[in-house]
Amino acid sequence: MSAPDPLEPAAPIANVELKAAALLLLFVLLVGSAALYLLYARGAFEPTQRLVLIAEDSEGVRVGMDLTFAGFPVGRVRDIELGADGQARILVDVPRKDARWLRETSVFTLTRSVVGGANLRAYTGLLEGPELADGAQRPVLIGDTAAEMPKLVSAMRELIDNLTRLTAGDGPLAASLANIQVLTEKLNGPRGAAGLLLGNEADTKKLSEAVARTNALLARLDGIAARADAQVLGPDGLVRESRATIQQLNAMLLEARGTLRKVDGLLEQAQGIAGDVKGATTDLGALRQEVDATVRKLEQMVDEVNRRWPFARDNELKLR
Repeated sequence: MSAPDPLEPAAPIANVELKAAALLLLFVLLVGSAALYLLYARGAFEPTQRLVLIAEDSEGVRVGMDLTFAGFPVGRVRDIELGADGQARILVDVPRKDARWLRETSVFTLTRSVVGGANLRAYTGLLEGPELADGAQRPVLIGDTAAEMPKLVSAMRELIDNLTRLTAGDGPLAASLANIQVLTEKLNGPRGAAGLLLGNEADTKKLSEAVARTNALLARLDGIAARADAQVLGPDGLVRESRATIQQLNAMLLEARGTLRKVDGLLEQAQGIAGDVKGATTDLGALRQEVDATVRKLEQMVDEVNRRWPFARDNELKLR
């Protein structure tokens, strides 16, 4: 029986090492391919242009964060450096296919929230303007919520102090409520708003008495007006009697006119008949008696009118 060959076990070991090297090489290829794919997916191989954002400080900004436009990433922070003027320079790589969203009129902001990191945003109002050139520098408007917190806390503390003083037991609000309660009690009292306006019971009582007397006076005036209306414009009133008196006066005036016409005729006859003196004298005497009777009737009628008409004052009747 022959002895075993000492070189014979080396062949399986070499096969294992070869397989391990092949697996390691495959793993490296897979990792490299994945890295290349990730770089490609993140646009590492796309042509880009540089945008430099100038800010007072770069707190919250980190390399690799996105510059967004309308919620979509259009650039990536490549580096952050401190400028010679003491301001932070944020270097952003913008893919050329997304550079059309950035114009000369674009505004860039850096906002820092209390919860979460910072955000770089771009706002473009007019997309018709000229595009942003490669290497352009633009200022950044910073909105720091955390920096506003001390002011907000101070304002809230002052507001709480004012509310505490206002709502204290001896504060203005309590005094105002007490005054309102007093006013409400006075309004609900027996004197009502009059007691609230005048302030004391004596003046309120005087006002009530004055109102009562005024009402009584108005009632009396209403009664007087009604009686005067009845006496003047009623069926038996002064206007009706005056109208009847005026009608009688017109009739008497017509009668007096006829009498005067007779006088004129007799005078003409007296002038024409000079010889019949005795007949003319007799006619003149009768005519004079008739004229006197007519005048007396007129005087009686005028007296009756003056007696019934209360506004007349001149009772004298003159004959010319």
